[in-house]
Amino acid sequence: MSRKTINATLCYLKKDEQTLMLHRVKKKDDYHQDKYNGLGGKFESGETPEECVIREVKEESGFELIAPNLRGIISFPLFDGKNDWLVFLFTADKWHGKIIESPEGNLEWIDNDKLKDLPLWKGDHIFMKWLEQDRFFSAKFVYENKQLLHHEVAFYS
Repeated sequence: MSRKTINATLCYLKKDEQTLMLHRVKKKDDYHQDKYNGLGGKFESGETPEECVIREVKEESGFELIAPNLRGIISFPLFDGKNDWLVFLFTADKWHGKIIESPEGNLEWIDNDKLKDLPLWKGDHIFMKWLEQDRFFSAKFVYENKQLLHHEVAFYS
């Protein structure tokens, strides 16, 4: 099997000092099983990052985003041991619609000061702080066997 790059999005919805997180407990053979993640997923053919994140958030939460904010891009070489992942990270504080039961896991509004206590990927603890800064970032996180080996980042104002 040849190695390829999978383009994906990840979005953190924010309201009232809380962040909407997805506890990944529903899908069989989920690489992210039992972890908490933002919302998002793989690009469909021809999609822009904005089109992908709007579609994915609607599919996973029922919310239709209004003007999601692109905050950074992260490369995850061989993240799953098979492919490279290029992930476009967004935040959003405007949407409409009603929350649905997600097919991916359980949606939970988590107090921002409690995010650090969740079972997240180790790299998520690092980059989620960057989402609060008023600058764009480009980063690389290298994992092996689900363990973070190292990361690097460049910030742009």
